[in-house]
Amino acid sequence: MKHLLLYSLTNRTELLKMKRLKEDSQLVGNVLLEIGSMLMSSGASTHRTRLTMERIAKGLGYGIELLITQRALMLTITEKDQQHFFSRLKRISPHGVNFRIVSGISHLSWNVREENWSVAQITEELHRLKSLPHYPRLVVLGLVGLAGAAFCNIFGGGAIEMTVAFVATVAGLFIRQEAMKKKFNPYLCVFFAAFTATLIAGLAEHFQIGKEPDKALATSVLFLVPGIPLINSVTDLMDGNIQNGMVRAMNGLMIAFSIAMGLFAAKMILNF
Repeated sequence: MKHLLLYSLTNRTELLKMKRLKEDSQLVGNVLLEIGSMLMSSGASTHRTRLTMERIAKGLGYGIELLITQRALMLTITEKDQQHFFSRLKRISPHGVNFRIVSGISHLSWNVREENWSVAQITEELHRLKSLPHYPRLVVLGLVGLAGAAFCNIFGGGAIEMTVAFVATVAGLFIRQEAMKKKFNPYLCVFFAAFTATLIAGLAEHFQIGKEPDKALATSVLFLVPGIPLINSVTDLMDGNIQNGMVRAMNGLMIAFSIAMGLFAAKMILNF
């Protein structure tokens, strides 16, 4: 009877332990999926996303298996004895660029590894990173416009051409932001922006405003160049993430095609 009681208590203890580990692994898994989704949607490469998630999981005492695609994450968590506890798929939100999120999560991962952060601390830091304010819209428009004017100057444009490039860039970016708010297709947003910027710079060339108006026209759409998708594409291909690299390369090519179509449409209207 005594042996049966001890056996029953042992089984009950093991079941409670298993239940606790399962609940803990589910909590860790949800946090890791959220981290991976934030990284991918903020412009991180596939290799960096995988490395960061594995570092955090190891710091928390878990092993993970990952499948990372452009639109989804699949995560499986195991404990040290390789027993399966958690497996889930999470859809990734549309991609953008937010390097404050990328650098913040990278710093967080090292805190988990070196300072033994708990899941509660990680969750609190993620909420803080999500709540970080974006730059004011006028600041973004102004600085991107100045970048366009600076490119125009590098290409040899004078003060008038730089002013035209500034106005065209600001107008194009404003239209793109408004189109994104209206939830248009991302490639259509790029097309609208390229069309607007080219139309304004093309009017300056049509009426011969400035000595070299073609300089403003050539630099008015440079703010739309898909640098991040193309860089991440090359990085993923070099790291062996062929599928993600090809998808990102195609995304970059589609953005470039949208820019070209915007330029073409504006030139057809202005007939030059």
